[in-house]
Amino acid sequence: MSAVAPLKVFITGASSGLGEALARHYADHGAIVGLFARREAELARIAAALAPAVVTTYAGDVRDERALAAAAGDFIARHGLADVVIANAGVSRGTLTEHPQDLAAFRAVFDTNVLGMVATFMPFAAAMQRKRAGTLVGIASVAGFRGLAGSGAYSASKSAAITYLESLRLEMRPFGVAVVTVCPGYIATPMTARNPYRMPFMLQPGDAAARIARAIAARRRFIVLPRPMALAARGMKLLPRPLYDRLFVRAGRKPRVDDD
Repeated sequence: MSAVAPLKVFITGASSGLGEALARHYADHGAIVGLFARREAELARIAAALAPAVVTTYAGDVRDERALAAAAGDFIARHGLADVVIANAGVSRGTLTEHPQDLAAFRAVFDTNVLGMVATFMPFAAAMQRKRAGTLVGIASVAGFRGLAGSGAYSASKSAAITYLESLRLEMRPFGVAVVTVCPGYIATPMTARNPYRMPFMLQPGDAAARIARAIAARRRFIVLPRPMALAARGMKLLPRPLYDRLFVRAGRKPRVDDD
């Protein structure tokens, strides 16, 4: 009987937070892991910690499609086509439209959270179609369900990511390629550590990674986690606009600072 080939997983935004937790989860379960992130030193630290797992690291920014394409090409050449590609890289910045200087922040958030996701999938998509196998995973957010004051860039980018992933799911379905949309609530990461407001139903990164991995293995189309946040988010979506406005106009806001 031949041995089962190890799962091959490529993850962006892998140098901290949820991305690091996903890398640890898959490496601990015997997967071959490719990690892409901006901070080369942090990637080296994680790779060393995951030994003796097979880990290949790539330093780069998801806004650089050439760097992503080169990393994907190298990973495929070394290990074969990835079974799972997780577009996890993301940034969150407080933004206000009345500040002209915030246009640069809007652009950075959209370029990372939306176009960076497209650029992550693009080098793998055609090969997965030909093979008629594979799973593309996009990390969106419950923040994409309704607009949040002070988070126009982040909420809009995650809403765009959710809609893009739905389109992609329909496009890939005839080829047998799964597309999984993940909408977490709050996860204890460096990004959320700076939020100056209460964050209910907070998940630890390892717990979130395990839940997401189960959803990926089951080829779930759409997952919100944890369950209490899914119920809360569903309720938010159903609120009439006048009531939503009254309830959330004074909700806590992310400061206008770099949060990536």
